[in-house]
Amino acid sequence: MDEKLFDQVSHVAQQAALAAGALLRLNYEKPHDITLKGVIDPVTESDFASQKTIIRLIRQTFPDHGILAEEVMDGEQNAGEGAAAKAPAPQETSPVINRWIIDPLDGTVNFAHGFPMFCVSIAFEAAGMVEYGVVYDPLREELFEARRGGGAWVNGRPLEVSRVDKLERGLLATGFPYDIRERLPKTLARMGRAMAASQGLRRAGSAALDLSYVAAGRLDGFFEENLKPWDTAAGMLLVLEAGGRISTFDGGPYDISAPNILASNGLLHFDLLALLAEK
Repeated sequence: MDEKLFDQVSHVAQQAALAAGALLRLNYEKPHDITLKGVIDPVTESDFASQKTIIRLIRQTFPDHGILAEEVMDGEQNAGEGAAAKAPAPQETSPVINRWIIDPLDGTVNFAHGFPMFCVSIAFEAAGMVEYGVVYDPLREELFEARRGGGAWVNGRPLEVSRVDKLERGLLATGFPYDIRERLPKTLARMGRAMAASQGLRRAGSAALDLSYVAAGRLDGFFEENLKPWDTAAGMLLVLEAGGRISTFDGGPYDISAPNILASNGLLHFDLLALLAEK
């Protein structure tokens, strides 16, 4: 990504994240209009309002870019999982397809219950590679950002993963998939192994923030299955650019369509792979 495009992308992404975050902060302690997409998968009016704000700001500068966003909204053909969020056909002279990957409110269950752990996640992808990402925590006013090959920061300060090299001293995090009731035995067994092997296991309810915390050295590892591209696109880049490692549970290369993710400081990665592989 050239410098001119980077400057535009980073500016738009940060402004969109801050604007959406301000809206979420304003609505946080108000009553919510909650709709269930699944038994334990709610969506609030703030999810839609945040997404609308982000898309509007992106469209002002990049009207032809594709958008992949969590919530399906009327009148926004490029938003939503079902639409695949493909941009209009690019000019034949340009081989690059640009796409934004958006989670307008990661941690909706937390937000709806007044639990202070949620964020906005925005990533920019060019030719299938995530080039830039931001994760914004509006309550703590922390803006995490990463550029492929350029590093990772929080509020302008460089990020670096932890140097914990023994699993027994590691603080780990995980998440529960929305179909956890079908995965409960394996999920509980995996959690039990993680709790027994580490200093602690946390489940905060926001994968994007969990990944940001691995990048910041606040967590030493994170694992979860059945996530969507908007859950991990920005956070994945944060971990990598902070010096960490990302893979699938079996150690294979991770991309945002993978069925599971393991993120670590790198030093604990093989131990965590072994832990996840146990039956």
